[in-house]
Amino acid sequence: MRWRTILLRYYFFLVTCLLTALEAVPIDIDKTKVKHTQPVESAKIEAPDTGLYYDEYLKQVIDVLETDNHFREKLQKADIEEIKSGRLSKELDLVSHHVRTKLDELKRQEVARLRMLIKAKLDSHQDTGIDHHALLKQFDHLNHLNPEKFESTDLDMLIKAATSDLEHYDKTRHEEFKKYEMMKEHERREYLKTLNEEKRKEEESKFEEMKKKHENHPKVNHPGSKDQLKEVWEETDGLDPNDFDPKTFFKLHDVNSDGFLDEQELEALFTKELEKVYDPKNEEDDMVEMEEERLRMREHVMNEVDANKDRLVTLEEFLKATEKKEFLEPDGWETLDQQQFFTEEELKAYENLISLQENELKKKADELQKQKEELQRQHDQLEAQKLEYHQAVQQMEQKKLQQEIPPSGPGGELKFQPHV
Repeated sequence: MRWRTILLRYYFFLVTCLLTALEAVPIDIDKTKVKHTQPVESAKIEAPDTGLYYDEYLKQVIDVLETDNHFREKLQKADIEEIKSGRLSKELDLVSHHVRTKLDELKRQEVARLRMLIKAKLDSHQDTGIDHHALLKQFDHLNHLNPEKFESTDLDMLIKAATSDLEHYDKTRHEEFKKYEMMKEHERREYLKTLNEEKRKEEESKFEEMKKKHENHPKVNHPGSKDQLKEVWEETDGLDPNDFDPKTFFKLHDVNSDGFLDEQELEALFTKELEKVYDPKNEEDDMVEMEEERLRMREHVMNEVDANKDRLVTLEEFLKATEKKEFLEPDGWETLDQQQFFTEEELKAYENLISLQENELKKKADELQKQKEELQRQHDQLEAQKLEYHQAVQQMEQKKLQQEIPPSGPGGELKFQPHV
């Protein structure tokens, strides 16, 4: 389903999922040439996690809408712009009452979830100041003014919010990866500071040795090039490289047979290349870097092949790309180990930011410690007053006994002793 593909772009994939995706073989492939062919389930593919904070709500809405025959038919015929612009939202008025009722319930559950989330944030901030605008932005994917009913406005807002958020997702991932690499280097340098000169030299030598070991890997084919695709054709699909055919290759890797190669299906093509560089068993190979490499490969191929920039590759776009010179004679591909992620100035700025954050946390920790000490002081004071009160009562009882005055009860009443 194209609209599901547009809204549910997949960014984090487990290697096992990728290998499973590569096992699908369409009917028009000569299966006698395919090694270890396994039957493929035609059941509905599990929707991937988009990484959005409203991911579950988004998937549930899509699942419910797809149960309506009229709406599903409209979606299948709709183009990318119709979906992204929100024009399809008006079709919501024509869905069945049963579907509308389910959507209303989903919205009520989502509003309740967000209210709990906001309350938790308010409770955690207490008197430290609240950014109410930032909290209310969580409702950008639904109309919070009508929390009981799912209307066409809600579908329109959901589609636009998901599209906008996902368009910025790759950029955010690159930024997070850069921070990850700077933190790694920061922690390495901080650790070296704790060592004596001899140990420090040993660690530096080990670091350089692991770096060289990681860089010593087979040549990585240019993503999307003929050499790269033929390697997948031969080693993954088990087909004769002399029989390589782009059209057949496209159909083979269009796993859900929707006529497109989406981001998930494209990223699966790079597994063989990534295995040349990264092995989870090797200490020198970082799996976070492997996923960043996969993301960059996918982005590169999309930029080269996706002519209309809808983040989906059609058969026509794919075949046109195979006619280009870059497909037959590509430039070399620079892996991450050949690139510099940050400058010394950027690292220094990041370390300064970390220092500020640590100081702020220390300040808060000191404040909490003072509050704890103050509460303990008040507790001790109350305990001392309680003890002083009990001692005073005991002294009064003793004086009364000495003066032969009947002792008093808990409420101060006199206790008369019967004469024998």
